[in-house]
This record gives sequence, C-alpha cells and structure tokens, in this order.
Amino acid sequence: MSDDTTALMRRAYQRWAPIYDVIYDKLTEPAARAVVAAVERCGPRILEVGVGTGLSLGYYEPGSEVHGVDLSEDMLRRARRKVERRGLRHVKGLAVMDATRLGFADASFDAVAAQFLITLVPDPEAALDEMARILRPGGEIVLVNHFGQDEGPLAQIEKALAPVSARIGWSSDFKASRVTGWARRNGLEPLPLKKVFPGGFFKLLRMRKPA
Repeated sequence: MSDDTTALMRRAYQRWAPIYDVIYDKLTEPAARAVVAAVERCGPRILEVGVGTGLSLGYYEPGSEVHGVDLSEDMLRRARRKVERRGLRHVKGLAVMDATRLGFADASFDAVAAQFLITLVPDPEAALDEMARILRPGGEIVLVNHFGQDEGPLAQIEKALAPVSARIGWSSDFKASRVTGWARRNGLEPLPLKKVFPGGFFKLLRMRKPA
C-alpha cells in the first residue's frame, strides 16, 4: 500500500472511530460471533487483521491467545480501552500494522480473521498473501463480508448501488469468487460460503491451508 493511500485511509478511520461502535455494534455482532467460533475451532493462537475498535474481542473464550492489528491508531486506542476495562486477558497484543505488511513470522497463527476488511484494502490479494504466509499448515483464513452476486438480477441492482455501498465499506462490486480464485491459485481450499445475519447480507468465507 502506498504511503499516500495509507495516509488517506488513516484519516478516514480517524473520522469514523468515535462513532463506529454506535453504528456497527449490534448490526455486525452475529457475523462477528460466527467468525470467532470458526477461528477458535482451529486452535488458540489467532490474529484479527483489521481489529478496529475491538468489537469482537469480548466474544473469544479465555483460553484463546488473540492478537489484533489495524491501520488506525485511533481505532486501536478504543480497542485497548475495551481490553483494560473488561479485563480481556486473552488479548495478547494490539498493534498498528498494514494488512499487506504483517510483522509476524511465517506460520505464527492457527487462524487469521478479517471482518469487513477485504473489500476496503487497496490490494486485497497482497493482504491475503500475508495472511497465508503467517498461517500454520492446517489453519484457516476466515473472512466475513458483504460479497456481491456474480450474476443475475440482484447482481445488476448491486452494481447500481455500488457507489452508496462503498461509502460504508461494503463493496457490492467485490465478488467472493475473487477471493476463492486467489485461494485456489495459492493452494488453499475454499470452503462453502455461509450466510449470516442479516438475512444472508453478510457471508462467512473460510479458506484452509494444506496440512
């Protein structure tokens, strides 16, 4: 990600940080809980890429070892306050980090979670490459997002609404097939999409790294 793009995104997140929880907390909770359940089945050591204000950090079991990274220090400041206030000892670290340049060693995590992130990253494939690099063999990348339909009448409606959706970070132009195609090219197994609340608008996508 270029320095100019990074700076623009950080300024955008700085504006969103004070109101993010109010807008997204209840709307995204079922999807976030589904992601947490999926990554915890892979093992205790988990990375959340784009952890934001830490809305999902309280959903993990005490035995997990959760690390979170985000591009925005403003978002992370709120996440740290949640961790301290709620005594979330399973959260082992929160750090400012670019999703396309993760500062962890290869095969460091049992699972990588990314919630409502992949459509916002200027270079999604570079971010996925990094997630795969730090994932241990047999682990999973778990995404939740709104993915646009590949074809049919709904796809045309989503295309028309794409500019509006993009303002809140839900790109209807971004298809799940782009991610599953990346997975197959890179030797990961994409598992079937799972619809989650509200009404299947968000979808859970898991990709397993060969053991």
